[in-house]
Amino acid sequence: MSNVDTRQVGRDSLFLLAQVRVDGQDTPVRVKVRNLSAGGMMAEGEVRVMRGAHVEVELRNIGWVDGNVAWKQGNRFGIAFAEEIDPKIARAPIDSTVDHLMGDFEKRGPRINRRERERSLRKL
Repeated sequence: MSNVDTRQVGRDSLFLLAQVRVDGQDTPVRVKVRNLSAGGMMAEGEVRVMRGAHVEVELRNIGWVDGNVAWKQGNRFGIAFAEEIDPKIARAPIDSTVDHLMGDFEKRGPRINRRERERSLRKL
């Protein structure tokens, strides 16, 4: 999608906490999720990232999602997800069941992010 196209995608303004792992760094960093859409998110936090960097984000009720830094301004940055997510699942309370929200995402089967895939291949 072009920059113009991505700005038309619906996004939710919200306040969630997430973990971000930057490629090449072992320790995840906690960030605030300022808005979230199926294709990406805006994060706020003291994370050393550059535009284009590969990152993984742990979102509530979803798990680790692969993405790339689309932009950075001060302590805020945008992440474009490699695969779309359902933002309703991330917004659902942790103690509630999210099965009814899974829809088509459940039919895809478990997603394995790049880091988990590499670990699995090393074991072979």
